[in-house]
This record gives sequence, structure tokens and C-alpha cells, in this order.
Amino acid sequence: MNRITTHPVVDTPENRVSVPFTFDGEPMTGYKGEALSSALFANGVKRFSEHPVGDAPQGIFCANGQCSQCSVLVDGVVRKSCVTGLVAGMDVRTVHGLPVLIEDDGVDIPNRIDTIKTEVLVIGGGPSGLSAAAELAERGFDVVVADDKVDLGGKLVLQTHKFFGSEEDCYAGTRGYEIAKILEEKVRSFPNVRVLANSPVMAVYKDRKAGVYVNYDSYMLVDFQALVVAAGARERSIIFPGNDLPGVYGAGAFQTLVNRDLVKAAAKVFVIGSGNVGLIGSYHALQAGIGVAGICEILPKINGYKVHADKIVRMGVPIHLGTTVVSVEGDGKVERITIAKVDKDYKPLLDTAQTYEVDTVLVAAGLSPCDELYRQALSFGFTAVKAGDAEEIAEASSAMFGGRIAALSLAKIMGRKVEIDQAWLDKREVLKSRPGDVIPREPVQPGATWQPVFFCDEEIPCNPCTTVCPTHSIKLRPIKDSLLDLPYYVGPECKGCSACVAACPGLAISLIKQIDQNWAEVKLPFEFDATSWEPGRKVAVLDQYGAFVEDAELIRKVYNKHYRTWVLSVRVSFKNASRVIGIRVQDESATKPLPEARYEYLPDDAIVCRCERVSVGRIVEFIKQNNVRDINQLKTIRVGMGACGAKTCTPLLSQVFRKAGVDPATVTDGTLRPLLLEAPMGEMSGFIADSDTNGGRA
Repeated sequence: MNRITTHPVVDTPENRVSVPFTFDGEPMTGYKGEALSSALFANGVKRFSEHPVGDAPQGIFCANGQCSQCSVLVDGVVRKSCVTGLVAGMDVRTVHGLPVLIEDDGVDIPNRIDTIKTEVLVIGGGPSGLSAAAELAERGFDVVVADDKVDLGGKLVLQTHKFFGSEEDCYAGTRGYEIAKILEEKVRSFPNVRVLANSPVMAVYKDRKAGVYVNYDSYMLVDFQALVVAAGARERSIIFPGNDLPGVYGAGAFQTLVNRDLVKAAAKVFVIGSGNVGLIGSYHALQAGIGVAGICEILPKINGYKVHADKIVRMGVPIHLGTTVVSVEGDGKVERITIAKVDKDYKPLLDTAQTYEVDTVLVAAGLSPCDELYRQALSFGFTAVKAGDAEEIAEASSAMFGGRIAALSLAKIMGRKVEIDQAWLDKREVLKSRPGDVIPREPVQPGATWQPVFFCDEEIPCNPCTTVCPTHSIKLRPIKDSLLDLPYYVGPECKGCSACVAACPGLAISLIKQIDQNWAEVKLPFEFDATSWEPGRKVAVLDQYGAFVEDAELIRKVYNKHYRTWVLSVRVSFKNASRVIGIRVQDESATKPLPEARYEYLPDDAIVCRCERVSVGRIVEFIKQNNVRDINQLKTIRVGMGACGAKTCTPLLSQVFRKAGVDPATVTDGTLRPLLLEAPMGEMSGFIADSDTNGGRA
């Protein structure tokens, strides 16, 4: 079984119930209630279906219910395995082409479709939705929160790292899944908030009702006065040959498997994209015992926080800048990836190609906002606001403030006397800021007393080190007079308590003190398993950028339970003490390419519409032949007609139109689907009850 049984920062759930099921007739076991896709991955199954076009193998992509790549037959009915909970005795089978409908000659009794009423329906229980719900509840609104997951918190549930931002305002220094619990508990404590968990909103209708797929097995209507759309974002696909092979999927899907469900989803991965999602996903892979061959970024600079990138590099993962993916290949699954440098027009220089043997490729090329329901609501003239990633893609810390601001904006529209604190608006702008300037640090020499050394040199919103220091010896140096300012040691005394070392989200602080004229002691953060390490052990210590400094002797280790971080004290030569900040985790052999590049480069064959398997070349040809200026015209060749509802391919079409010589700004957008996701017709049929069934909370 491909399970993660020990993890340096995540506890293994207790009392999980193992249940049997079958896949294509083969007996397997999984945990009751876990996502069926995760149970299949744990049993080594990554190929879920064969497409009607060419019998192409299909695997997961988003693991978030947004696409249809993970569809399987469950007891004869097609289901998305990522949102289907495992039940004992399930008969799960590969979908071969178009499945045959189950024969049923009986006449069903219409389902009773209940309606509940509320003042505000919050769509999405992530950081922005929960923050908005709490803000509205505190002002006396009756609120219903509907979310498509069992556990509220959105993407926070998947995040095992410590967050940046302000400790006071957005729980900086706390791990993402812990923030999710804090927010959920707060929302559930309000008597005027009802939570519909595991219940996605499918649509909003002209009669001011929303259709909710409760527990993915029954249909309910919510009669609302106003909406907060905080549905988050979905993974973006990118175009390259082999982008639809099983084993190519979103970094968020990887975090779902590895961090939420503790499934060892791969042996070795390669990551496309150096934004925070790609950098953090790489770190999560290492913590799960999964090799990372490298990260490629088409731009000439890191796209995420430099402190994240520095951390990944010194763990032993190379970042290839100015580099793109040429192709991903394998026999029905990912077996290798080829990358190459790009020219000034971002075209691959094939003579620089390198091929790596991996079994998984993580796409971390950005996110697309899930704002369809907001646009639908506005088209009907409803009172609605959007928040979080549905409004603007940013960090979760910004999303929390965005949710609170959206809630107050909505309250004001609904006639309540509220004022939005300008300080909130200012903080949100800072929290969603792109990284600022890189400011070189002055050298620090070990002395007779402890002092911190800071390896964060890029302006990003973060301050936990200043708030945890018991002697208040760390301050932000006021250059911009905001959270973007860098921390510095101001003294007068450091007790060597290591709180700043353990709390730092970027693992970018060490403590140093002189032992004698030749040696110094250095305290380092470490978020991997050091349980078996004993004093006297030799460890290879690295500098900020991953370069080997020297072999150091472990003096002692302390585990900080609050931050779930080891602080390792090592004996280092005096001259190198201020350079040391990391310990190599991954052996260099994991990042070696094959001796010679091995690939086929067929860009026109790359898939754009994954559901219907329509390629770049086919779309470009159709656009040119038919003078296409309306995305809806592409439906003639099945583009956007698949089960994902055009959510995956739509963000890619602008670059395809450019390839065909058409300015995307001159092209009419595609029509939104009436329903955001699928549900069996039988669960939506029936009549609508007149009575309000407001009782009870989910």
C-alpha cells in the first residue's frame, strides 16, 4: 500500500476503518469515507478510464471535482472518484469509452426537493468564505455556508507549512490545516450560521434560489437574499505534448493526495512552475519521502517568494529558470519529462534539452478563479459580492481579509450601517503584494552571546519572528512602514530560546554563538524526521543557496511541539557559522538527467480540450478555415462540450487563437453552462416543497 505512515508535521488519523472494495474485479482495501481516487492511488491505480477518442488513458488532474479526468464506474454509475467517498463493497471499474446506461424500466416516485431560506448564502467554505460568514454572523445576519468538501477550510486543509503574513491578523506562523480548524470552529460557534458541508452549489436560478447537491446524493434549493461567492480557484492546465497522460496533474491535487489523505502518490516528481504553489508542493513532496527531480520556470526569475525558493534549493532541488517543458512521454503513463532552455520569444532551444525519469509531473502554472456563479448572479440582477481567489488570486492571508471586506460591503448594500476600516484595506493590499526588493544583508560574526542571523532578504509580508521573541529583540526596520519591511536584530539581548528559528515560515533564521576562537554553535530549523539522530552525528550543512559549506557535528536537538519543528544545534567552524542555514535532505542522484535527451516534439498534437481530446492543431485549423471569432463556434468540433463544462480548456484558448493569428480580444467568450457540475437527473427531479425547512444545522 502506498500510504504515508509517518510525517514530520502531520499526525496520522486514528481509528480509521479499513473497508474492502474491488477495482476491475481485483480486491482492494481503503479507508471508509476517504476519496475513492485516494484509495485507488494507495492501491497503485492511477489510470481510471479510457477516452472514447483513441482509447487514451485518463488519470486525475484537479482532484477537486472541477474536471472529469478521474471518472470511474461505481456500481455501474459514472462518478467522479475525487468527490466520491469510499463505501465498503463498492464495485469500481475502469470507464472504457462511453459507458452504457443502466437499464431501469421502473417508474420512480418523484423526489421531494426541500427549500431552506436564508438572508445570505456563502458559496465556499475556504478562508475567505469562512471569514465572510463570521463577519456577517457577528452582525446578526442569518447565514448558510455551502462547501463542496467534508472539512471546511478550502485549500488551507492541504497546507502543512507555516503561513506568512501577520500573526495578529491572519495566524502567521501557524500551519495551514490548523488555521482551517480555527476558522471552521469559529463559524460553527454562531447559532445563526448553518453549514452545508460536502454540498457544492450547482447553480443559481432566476427565482433567486440556488441548487445545492447535498452530500452528493440529494438536491436542495436555498432561497437567499444575497450571495457571497467565495468558491476559490481551479488548477490551470498548460499545453505541451503528453499533458494528458496519467501522472500529469495539478500541484493542488498532489497536495490533496499527500497532505490531506496521506497517500504516497509518487516515487519521483518534476514540477512545472516556480510560483508559491510549485515551490511549496516540492517541499511537501520531500516531507512525504518523495523525490523531486527539479522545477522548471519559463521566466528568467522565480515567480514565488524567494525565501521559499531558497529553502527548496538547499533541500537539494534544482530550479531551472528560463526553461520550459518540451514533452512528457510514457507508455500509457508518465515515465519521463524533457525540458529545454527558451529563447527571447519563449520558444524551446532543443539543443539544450534534458530528459529526467519521473513518474509524476506536477503542473503549478497558476489558477483560474471559480467566479461563474457570481457572473450568473449578476446577470440576474441579484445582490452579490465575490471574495478570495474567486475575486483575485492571492495568498490565503489576503483571502481572509478579502472575505471580511466583502462581507461588510454586502452588509452595506443590504442597508446595514457599517463602515469598512481603512486599516483592513491597507493590510489586504500589503498581504496580496508581489515580492518587493531584494535587500542584501550585512555579515554577522559569532559573539559571546546568542544572536539571530536572517536569511530572508526579499520584501514579503511576514512578521512572526518579531512577535514570538520574548525579549522583543527583533523588529521590522521601517523602510515601507508595513509588513513588507525586513526583520533585524536590535538587541539588547537574545536568550537563545530558538522561538524565532522554529516560528519562521521560511526556515530562514539561525542563531549563532561563539564556542572558542575556532568554533561556533549554530541552531538551525529542520522540518523532517530527526527522531533517530544522536549527538555526534555528522551532517552536511549548506548556505542560503544550497551550496555545501562543511560537515558539521550535531551537538543537540530540541523538538518544538507548538511549531512542529526541530531545532538542531551543530558545531561549525567560526568562519562559516553565519553562512549556515540548511541541511541537505535529498541526494544529488535524484536530480540527475538521463545521459542523452530522449523525446518527440509534436506541439500541434498537444491536447487543449481534455474532456473531448481536441488538439492545438485541430483547433487552429478550424479557426483559420472558418474565420472563427466566437468561442461558441468551437463547439462544432466538441471544444468545451465535455464533462468539465469548459472550465479546463477555456483559459487555454487565448493562446490557441494567437497561434491561429487571431487577437483574443476580438473573440466572443463562450456561454456559461446553466449548471456548474453534474448530478444524476433522478436526484433533481420532483417538486419543490412550499414550506421552509429551516430546522437543524449540518
